[in-house]
Amino acid sequence: MRNTLIIGNWKLYGNDLIIQNLINELNKTLAEISKCLVAIAPPLLFIDRIKKNIANNIKICAQNVDIHISGAFTGDISIKMLKQIGVQYVIIGHSERRIYHKENNDYISKKYALVKSFNLIPVLCIGETELENAQGKTREVCESQIKCILDNQGIEAFKNSVIAYEPVWAIGTGRSATPLQVQHIHKCIRNYLAEQDETIAKTVTIQYGGSVNEKNAFEMINQPDIDGLLIGKSSLNATIFTKIVRIAEMKRT
Repeated sequence: MRNTLIIGNWKLYGNDLIIQNLINELNKTLAEISKCLVAIAPPLLFIDRIKKNIANNIKICAQNVDIHISGAFTGDISIKMLKQIGVQYVIIGHSERRIYHKENNDYISKKYALVKSFNLIPVLCIGETELENAQGKTREVCESQIKCILDNQGIEAFKNSVIAYEPVWAIGTGRSATPLQVQHIHKCIRNYLAEQDETIAKTVTIQYGGSVNEKNAFEMINQPDIDGLLIGKSSLNATIFTKIVRIAEMKRT
C-alpha cells in the first residue's frame, strides 16, 4: 500500500516569529499523526533550526538543490549539505524553478540523479501551462517531463520517489483542477510508468499540488491515484495545514 504524503512548501515566506509560531503549533497539533507522512519545506535559512525543534514525525524537505557537490558556486546549496542537516525530501523541477531560473528537463534530471545517489527522496514536480492545458497537451507534457529521467536513469530511479503533478495554471491562482481531472492525470502518469515496470508504477507516490486547501483536500485525497498533496500557501497557516493532514490521516484508518 502506498503511503499518503503531505508536504507543506513554504516557498520564500517566513521570519523568526512566523517560523517559531508555526513550529509550536505543528508540534502541538500533529504530534500524534502516524498513519500518513508529513513533511515541511521551509526556506533554506530556517531548515537547521526547524529540524532541531520540530516533532520527530514531521520530516524536512528542501525546496531546491544544486547539481554540484562543492566548488566555486556562490549562493548554491549541495545535496551533501542538505543531508548533513537532516533533509529527507528534495523538491525537483518546480514550475517556478523551470520558469524563473530556466531549468529544463535535462538539468532537472541531473538534480534528480544526485538526490537519489545520496539516498534522499526526490519530489519531481511536473505539470502543464494554461495554454498547454487548453490545447489538450497535459498528458504529453507530463510524460515528456518524466521521460527525460527514464531515458537517463531508467525506471529504477522511481523506486522510493515522489511525483507531484502541479498544473502551472493552478499554482497560487486559487483555481484548482477538479478531483476527477486530477485522478485522470494521475492514472495516466501511473500507466505511463507501468509501461516500464508495473510494480514500481503501483508503489510510486503521486501527489497533487495547485491551490489545495481544507475545502477541496477531502475529495482530492480520496481519489485512488492521489497519494498525497503538495501544499503551498495554505501550509503557512497551521490551522489549515493541520486540517488537511488530519484528512489524510483519516484516509489511512
